[in-house]
Amino acid sequence: MPRSAVRLLVAYVAAACVPLAHADPSPALDRVGIWVGAYYPDTKIDFSVRENSTGLDSGPLKFDAGNATLPRARLELLFLDSQGLSFDYYRFKRDRTETLDHTLGIAGNDIAAGASIRGDFQIDVGNAAYRWWLGSNEDVFGVGVGAAYYKIKAGLSAHANVDGQNYAAAYSRSEDTFAPLLTLGYRHAFSDALRVYLDASGVKKNGDRLGGHIYNAAAGVEWFPWQHIGIGAEYAATRIHLDTHRTPFDANLDLKLHGPTAYLRIRF
Repeated sequence: MPRSAVRLLVAYVAAACVPLAHADPSPALDRVGIWVGAYYPDTKIDFSVRENSTGLDSGPLKFDAGNATLPRARLELLFLDSQGLSFDYYRFKRDRTETLDHTLGIAGNDIAAGASIRGDFQIDVGNAAYRWWLGSNEDVFGVGVGAAYYKIKAGLSAHANVDGQNYAAAYSRSEDTFAPLLTLGYRHAFSDALRVYLDASGVKKNGDRLGGHIYNAAAGVEWFPWQHIGIGAEYAATRIHLDTHRTPFDANLDLKLHGPTAYLRIRF
């Protein structure tokens, strides 16, 4: 083959490969993004349980759990410039003691208001989602699907003294399940060092053992005084409603959290 033809073929192949060359993603996205921080939400808990073995019928219980510091971690990966994977995990753990303002049922007896009841709650929520990001400049929008894992541990212990007679009952259960997850996201880069974002996700699962829904929404800002290390601030609101139905008991938990989160941000 003549040298001129070889040069022409090489030039043609090189030109054809230009569209396939590696391109930079939107400045609002990172190839690898790591969030490590703490969530400081104000917490409200509504809980009820009907337990056949002890005859415990708590009726609606309200625990004003106040503020709690929750560790929070998130990982996002980007490939092919527009396809992403995200992983998120947090744990809520709280115990409170309240004085009842309504009648409590224990062993078939109606215990008057004023009984002391203690609640122990732990909820683990982990999300894994695939996201498709639309846009390539300063603004990108993402839609995603995935799976969520959630686990609940709940316990109640009630004590009352009526006319010298002591009454007590205790309830403790642990349940976990997987559920489909939908996510939405928006990212905007003012510059390489300053960005804002919005995120929303929802989980809904029907089931006899453990069902319910989890909704989360967050708005945040990121600032990178260094190329790969920065800080993030976020305000998030979370609603968790779970129902457990078993032959010996029924339980319902409604958890509301809202508050700020501070992150150490690492990106590559």
